Amino acid sequence: MKEIIVTYEPDNSLKKGYLSIFCQIFIELKQNRWLTYQLFKRDFLSAYKQSFFGVAWSILIPLMSVYTFILLNRSGLFLVGDTKLPYPIYALWGMAFWQLFSAGLIASSNSLIKAGSMILKINFSKKSLVLAAACQSTVPFLTLLILLGFCYVWYGIPPRPECLLIPVIVLPIFLLTLGLGFILALLNGIIRDIGNVVAIFLTFLMFLTPVLYVKPSEGILAKITLYNPLYYLTSIPRDLFLKGTILEWEGFLISSALSIQLFLVCLVGFHLTETRVAERI
Repeated sequence: MKEIIVTYEPDNSLKKGYLSIFCQIFIELKQNRWLTYQLFKRDFLSAYKQSFFGVAWSILIPLMSVYTFILLNRSGLFLVGDTKLPYPIYALWGMAFWQLFSAGLIASSNSLIKAGSMILKINFSKKSLVLAAACQSTVPFLTLLILLGFCYVWYGIPPRPECLLIPVIVLPIFLLTLGLGFILALLNGIIRDIGNVVAIFLTFLMFLTPVLYVKPSEGILAKITLYNPLYYLTSIPRDLFLKGTILEWEGFLISSALSIQLFLVCLVGFHLTETRVAERI
């Protein structure tokens, strides 16, 4: 009788090919879509349920930033440049896109830490946690869009028809947010300082990105802006909605392509390592 030898090998998803990996990811996301929605609903209610101002906080913070730059501009300490249109409309468009990025990145980077006990007790796809947390940034984004609608009415300026492209134009920056969120969520599980570093870095990065002011034409800030993908993903859509044209469309396309690539790489990396998340949380 011929002896049968059974060899056990560790599961290596890379041997199955990237097509198989993306199929697994798609199946997991489809199977966990109800869980993702429930996590989003839970985080939303917990964030605003016992707050006196509630969802108004998503408006107050950006308005304070806009008003600060208005004071700096009027005092001559900082010049925001020629915005062509009323500054509140210009600044709120920039803040809407920036809030989509910054709020989503902070929430997603802390998603695994906040669900530590849940991860230890229940076996489920951890991608649902990051995805639900990143989607929280859509709440302040939509709230600012409503506020922008009132500003258009106040100043008597009709919105441009290009505003209908918002669901398409925000996709690159959301994918960038989600991709970075996957990696930072893992790193935050290993080094808990990552969450605080991200919040501080985003505040510093906002002042280096022409969100609340016009892109400078010369100086070191102009050179930094030239290689800043967030400038193209936040300010270029604003130019489209305000002026109807995109002058630096090449930079926007390159930044969008890099965002998609980063998202796919981070998604695969998270998928291959999420089974070991419980060991670090």
